[in-house]
Amino acid sequence: MTPGSEPVHLNNHHRATLAKLFQHPVSHNLEWPDVLSLLKAVGTVEEKRDGKYEITVAGTSASFEKPRHKDVEAQEVLDLRRLLAAGGFEHP
Repeated sequence: MTPGSEPVHLNNHHRATLAKLFQHPVSHNLEWPDVLSLLKAVGTVEEKRDGKYEITVAGTSASFEKPRHKDVEAQEVLDLRRLLAAGGFEHP
């Protein structure tokens, strides 16, 4: 995927979530269910017994814990950015 291109298979909700993930400064109202939905659309998501999620996007994997609150913490947003960028996804 080239910079600035949008994945064809993402709906408007997924595109909005992707934009929030790459927003500067880091968005503090990014909800986990929205992020999880986006991740399922662009890769594979496996929920482990311990409440962690193994996410794979374009061959790159990372492990994330479900946030204690509905919003994703700033550090997780940065980690998600790295995972998505490694998979070829950038801010639309």
